[in-house]
Amino acid sequence: MFLSRLPRGSVGTAFLAPAFFVLAGCGGQLAGFGAGGNLVVSPGAAAIDTNCTGCNATNTAGGVVERFAATLDGAAAGVKWSLAGGDANAGAGVIDANGAYTPPGYLTADSARVIVTASLASNPSLAASTTILLRPGFRQPLTPENVALGAGASATITSYLAEAGGAAGVRFALADSPTGSNGGQGTLSDAGCTRSSRAFTVCTVRYTAPASMATTSATYVVATADGTGAKQAAAVLLNAQGVASNPVEHQRQMATPVLLGGSGGNNNDYDTKSDRVEDCCGGTLGSLIQNSSGRQYLLSCNHVLAGSDQASVGETIVQPALIDNNCTPSGEGAGIAPVGALTAWLPLGSSATNADAAIAQVDSNAVNANGAILELGAAANGTLAAAPPGVSSTGGRGETGALNLTVAKSGRTTGLTCGHIAAMRLTVKVDYFKDCAETVPYRTKIFTNQLGIEGKGFGDAGDSGALVVDASNAEPVGLFFAGGLADSGLSEVVATPAPEVLAELGRQEATSYSFVGAADHPVRCLDYGAGAATAAQSLASSATPSEQRQRALEQARQRINSARGILSVAEGESSDRPGEAAVIFYVDASKNAHVPQTLDGVRTVVVSITAQAIQAGATPAQAASTVQTPLTSSVFNQAAAVKDRIAWRLMEQNPGFFGVGVGQSLDNPREAALVVYVDRNQIPAALPPIIDGLRTRYVVMSRLHVTRSYLQGAMRATGRCLAHPAVSADKAWFLRRPLLP
Repeated sequence: MFLSRLPRGSVGTAFLAPAFFVLAGCGGQLAGFGAGGNLVVSPGAAAIDTNCTGCNATNTAGGVVERFAATLDGAAAGVKWSLAGGDANAGAGVIDANGAYTPPGYLTADSARVIVTASLASNPSLAASTTILLRPGFRQPLTPENVALGAGASATITSYLAEAGGAAGVRFALADSPTGSNGGQGTLSDAGCTRSSRAFTVCTVRYTAPASMATTSATYVVATADGTGAKQAAAVLLNAQGVASNPVEHQRQMATPVLLGGSGGNNNDYDTKSDRVEDCCGGTLGSLIQNSSGRQYLLSCNHVLAGSDQASVGETIVQPALIDNNCTPSGEGAGIAPVGALTAWLPLGSSATNADAAIAQVDSNAVNANGAILELGAAANGTLAAAPPGVSSTGGRGETGALNLTVAKSGRTTGLTCGHIAAMRLTVKVDYFKDCAETVPYRTKIFTNQLGIEGKGFGDAGDSGALVVDASNAEPVGLFFAGGLADSGLSEVVATPAPEVLAELGRQEATSYSFVGAADHPVRCLDYGAGAATAAQSLASSATPSEQRQRALEQARQRINSARGILSVAEGESSDRPGEAAVIFYVDASKNAHVPQTLDGVRTVVVSITAQAIQAGATPAQAASTVQTPLTSSVFNQAAAVKDRIAWRLMEQNPGFFGVGVGQSLDNPREAALVVYVDRNQIPAALPPIIDGLRTRYVVMSRLHVTRSYLQGAMRATGRCLAHPAVSADKAWFLRRPLLP
């Protein structure tokens, strides 16, 4: 996902373009009758929004579509599909030869009807039709997606509907969960919407935190598009420390010299069609580095600064990114300014590179020369100050990450967030495109020796390029370049180790680079939610056959032996495979009890406890925090050797696997686990609990696309700008990234 060229993708970049959502509803159907038989189209009707909320299928790229089928006298029929009706300006959408329908990205009325017709290929006069009712969905996640507030503080939550004109609106509610409709803490003002035939509808609400709070907790502002099932939510962290943090500040144009950790990108990074701008990209200007002669450069991702190898040396780098300026480049309007010139990048098209990175020489006085990053400093007067990263421990070379290390990042979309390193030695596949809209594939690149980072709301599309630092000392640890949202609700981010990024750039440019920074210092972490094990335990159990569970439980009971350290057993749920049944073994914390990894094919969970705790009924359903039980180096190294031997084979044999690394088992923290990223659209029928003697921990999510949003599974593309003329005639050279017709 992650990801990041903000067509909202991927722990990454941002993107402005027509979005697609849907909803279910009413319609009509006309069957075709004739000498050739009875032709019928199914489903008979659909009511969907422009995001395809409620659509019934996905395409080969993982995008949501409404799939239609045609039958002739009950048997599959060969037909030609066509569309009629739709929006007067946006059209009817598109339908492919297989009956997969994608709605238009926006509407100019509150609803539109599309007639879907199937004509028999062998007899075009025989046809059948059905009707789709379209309504506008959301253009992108709420802004901000997350915000931290102290007692009595307020923030404006903004939503964008995919409608220009009309009278549609948004209903806001407080809730205890992102999909809820009641509960929550604080108050909401009345909502207000701004509508125009030349811009998408914008609806806002003012949220105010409770006047007092004893503990830190999260609540949600949930937005629902009128007449649809489409929902978006903003997480509000109510922190008793009174610290405010709003990612919106990272998306605005800054006064020069600009701070790092905010919106930025290439001034040419937009797509055109028929001389009109259709969408644009952006990401994060993450940090400042310098070469051996002291010359300073902005460091971000290739796909943020160099358009995934599509750019040219010398192109202008701007702040903020085009996505935060209505796709209007510098020189064509206000609100954006040059800050550097593209200098070099590690080619994604080369098998010799192992990082998604690019640098731009800074313009004179355009960027803070100390390398200060938004919100990386101490709290003062209820806000977090900007501060440079720490460089005193490593001389600016970057720190080597470690499993379970708490890390922080400051990025364009989600601001300052914290997580932990959940996987090391990660081999991962990432998809790249030549355009922001992801209509022109470029290549799928395989990266090795990457870091897998996990955390509630840790990152989203547009955060690509952010510097990941050790939260204890602010030393650079990695470069954020991809990610996604797992089924557990946690953000899963991929970062290249910081020392590796500097080393590769140095080899390519025949110089040495170091991070610009200051003395090491701690970073204030804002924790937006529970860890992986707790999140996994909240998911409903899968349909593991009850007889299998009972057989495993009975075998476990036969192993109870206090002398050997096994005190009790119980039914439970796995955290390594969320939603899967497990048998819990309660073991004496003072003894080295042996517990099998599975019983009758059912996973086991190992919980260290005392006999007194069991007698008191204090029996937790999950293992202790992995941070409290670090892996020994010998256990990690043995697991790494297994991973290195089998990772390629696993991904080649099963296209649903797109990443394999080494982590710590959540079910038994004394053991290592293979961390396997699984495509939620290609989940294998069987996910083995053990591979080559190692426990497996499966992270189910969408594939990694750096230009697509990965926080919202239904989101196909996002943005806030309507198509508009590209540039004046004397600047036609900007149009180097045309969309396919």
